[in-house]
Amino acid sequence: MEHTPNFEEIDVQKHFQVLQRRWLPAVSVFGTVATLASLFALSLKPAYKAEGSLLIKTNHSPSLTGLGEGLGRIDSLTINNNPSDTQAKIVTSVPVIKETITELDLKDDKGKPLKIQDLTKQLKVEGAKGTEVLQVTYADNNPNMAAAVVNTVMRAYIRNNIGANREEAVSAREFILGQIPRTEIAVRQAEIALRKFKEENQIISLQEEATAAVTDISKLNERISQAQAQLGDVNARLKKIQNQAKIDSQQTLTATSLSQIPGVQQALVQLQEAQSQLTVARTTLLPGHPTIINLEEKVAALNNLLQQRTKQAVGSDRQISQSDLQTGALREKLLEDYARFEAERVGLAKQITTLADKRTVYTERANVLPKLEQNQRQLERKLKAAQTTYETLLTRLQEIQVAENQNVGNARIVSPAVVPDQPTGVGKSIVIGGGVVLGLMLGIITAFSLDLIDRSVKTVKEAKELFKYNLLGVIPSVSSKGKKSSDKLERLERSLPRIIGRDVPHYPLGEAYQMLQANLKFLTSEEREIKAISVTSAVSKEGKSEVAANLAVAMAQVGRRVLLVDADMRNPVQHHVWGMANTLGLSNIIVNQLPIHEIVQEVIPNLHFLPSGVIPSNPVALLDSKRMALLVASLTQRYDCVIFDTPSLSGTADAAILSKLADGLLLVVRPGVINSVSASVAKEFLTQSGQNVLGMVLNGVNVKHEPESDFYYTKAQVEPEFMLPTSIPKTLAAPHIKEER
Repeated sequence: MEHTPNFEEIDVQKHFQVLQRRWLPAVSVFGTVATLASLFALSLKPAYKAEGSLLIKTNHSPSLTGLGEGLGRIDSLTINNNPSDTQAKIVTSVPVIKETITELDLKDDKGKPLKIQDLTKQLKVEGAKGTEVLQVTYADNNPNMAAAVVNTVMRAYIRNNIGANREEAVSAREFILGQIPRTEIAVRQAEIALRKFKEENQIISLQEEATAAVTDISKLNERISQAQAQLGDVNARLKKIQNQAKIDSQQTLTATSLSQIPGVQQALVQLQEAQSQLTVARTTLLPGHPTIINLEEKVAALNNLLQQRTKQAVGSDRQISQSDLQTGALREKLLEDYARFEAERVGLAKQITTLADKRTVYTERANVLPKLEQNQRQLERKLKAAQTTYETLLTRLQEIQVAENQNVGNARIVSPAVVPDQPTGVGKSIVIGGGVVLGLMLGIITAFSLDLIDRSVKTVKEAKELFKYNLLGVIPSVSSKGKKSSDKLERLERSLPRIIGRDVPHYPLGEAYQMLQANLKFLTSEEREIKAISVTSAVSKEGKSEVAANLAVAMAQVGRRVLLVDADMRNPVQHHVWGMANTLGLSNIIVNQLPIHEIVQEVIPNLHFLPSGVIPSNPVALLDSKRMALLVASLTQRYDCVIFDTPSLSGTADAAILSKLADGLLLVVRPGVINSVSASVAKEFLTQSGQNVLGMVLNGVNVKHEPESDFYYTKAQVEPEFMLPTSIPKTLAAPHIKEER
C-alpha cells in the first residue's frame, strides 16, 4: 500500500495576520532602510574605472644559483615567480605605490600627499584564471587620473622587478665568488687524499688486482693439489722400500751417506783388516802376546778414528754400527732409492708449504680488496663532487655576469590603460531598488521576530486552543464613537468600562452581547437553571467589568430582571460606570446585615445595581462566609439573573470562592493582553479547583486580524458610520477614573 507523504500546508492567512499585527515596526524598519538607501544613492558620485594588463613571464634567474642543498639553498635568494599570488602582492607593495604617488604627485582632499593605504584601497590586482595575466584596475572620479594611476603602477612595478632581479644577480655573483676558493681547496684536498690512499695500499687498479688475485689463488690451489698427489706417491714408495730392506729411515739415510764418504770407507777397510789380523793372531797366540796387544790397540785406534769421522760426517754422538756402514749391492741399491725418494719427499713437502704460504698471502690481500675498494670509491665520490661543484660555480659565474648586465624582468605590459568614457559602478536606481527590497525583507523579518518574541494570545483560535472552553461570545474592538481604535480620545475613554448604546454604538457590540446572553440561556435546562454568574478573567486589563456590565444590559433589554453586583472589593469600578456613590454596598450588607432594597438601585429598566461598598481589609473572609451564601441564595430568588463582577484569577481567590456560590463562571479573555503562560496557569487553577466554567468570552477582538471574522461580523459592522442610539441616557456617564479591569 502506497503512503502519500504529508506536506505541511503553508498558512498564508496566518502569516498575513502577523504582518497586520506588526505593521507599524515593519513599516518603520522598511522606511528607515529605504530612506538610508536613497540618501546613499543620492550621495554617490560617478566613478571611472581604468584597467590594464600585465603578462607575468617565467623568470629563469633562480636557475643561476640553483646549486642544491650543499651550498645553503642559493635558489631561495631569488624572487618567487608565482604570477597569480606573489606578483599581485608585489604590484601593491609599498615601493611601487610610493613611487606612483610621487610620480603623479597625488593629493588628498586636504591637499596633502595621498596616503599609501588610501591608494591601495582603490587599486585592485587580480590574476585571470588559466593565464599568466594580471588585471590592474583603479577607480577615480577623474577618468584621466584613473588611467594614469594604472599605467604608472604597471611601469613602477616593472622597474622594481628589473631592479630586484639585478640585485639578485649581484648577490648571487658575490656569493659564488666567495665559494670558488673554498671549492678549489676542497678539490685539491680530495685529490691528495685519494693519492695517499693508493700509495699506502699499493693500489694501481683494484679491479684488475682483484681479478688477478682470483686467478693466482686458483693456480696455486691447482699446484698444491698436484704436489700433494706426488708426495703421496713418494711416501708410498718409501714405505715399500723400508719394508723390503727393513731399515730405519734415519739410520739408513745416515749409513748411506757415510758409505759415500771416502775417509769413512778407508777407515772402515783398515779397521776390518786389523780385526781380521787380530782374529787370526788369537788363534795362534796367547792373549797377552804383544802382537795381539798391538792388534787390539790398532783395532781400537781405527774404531776411534771411524767414530770420529762418522761424528764429523753425521754431526752427532750417536754410535753407528759397522753393519750399517757395510752394504751389499742390492741393499745399496735400495738405500740409494730410499735416499732419492726421501729427498724427493722433502722437496715436495717444502714445495707444498711454499705454495700454501703464497696462497695465504694472496687470500689475505683478496679479503682486504672490498674494503679498499669502498674507501677508494668514497674518496673518488668526494673528488668528483668537489670537481662538479667547482665546474658548476665557474659556469654559473659566467652566466650571472652576463645576466647582471641585462635589463631582464618578470613582466611586460600587455594592454595599457585607456581613459574610460563611461562611469562604472552600481546605478542610483539599483541602490534604491536594493534598499527597498532589503527594507521589505528586514521589515518582514522584524514583524515575524516580534511576533515570535511576543507570548501573548493574539487570536480567537489561539485562545480556544489554550483554554478549550466553550466560546460563548466574541466582542469586537470598536471605538467609543465609531472612530478608529487608534484615536487618542478612545484611549482616554477606555479608562472605564463602556456601555453599549451610551458609550459605544449598539451595533455591532449590542448584537455581540445579545448573542452572548442567548448562548448562556441555551445552557439552561430543566435540570440546571443558570441564574447566578461569576464574571472574571485570568489577568487584569482584559475588560471583565465591561463584559459584566454590558451582559447585564443585554439581558435587561430582552425583558429579564437582572441584578449587577460589583463583587470586586479590591478595586471596584462599577459605581463609576453608573454614576453612583460607593458608601454602601455588598460589604455593608454582609457585615451590617442592611436591607438589600435600601442599597440596590435601578440604573435602567430591568437592570438593578449593587455596589461593592466599603472596601474591607479581608475580602476573602466576607465572600467565603455563610452570610454571603445566604445572600446569593436570596438574590437568585428575587431576580431572573444575578451577575457578579469579580477580581481576576491572578493572585486572588475571590473569583474562585464566589464561583462556587454561583451557578457557574464566565471567563473573559482579551487577545493581546493575556499571554500563553498566564493562560496555562489560569486553566490549571480552574481545573484543580473544580470550577464550573460555563464558557469564555473573547473581548476586544480585532476582527480585521481574525481569519474567521466574517463569521461573527461583517466589515461594515465595525466601520464608523453607525450612529449612537438613545436607548440609554448619556447622563449616566461618570467622570473617567482609571481602572484596573
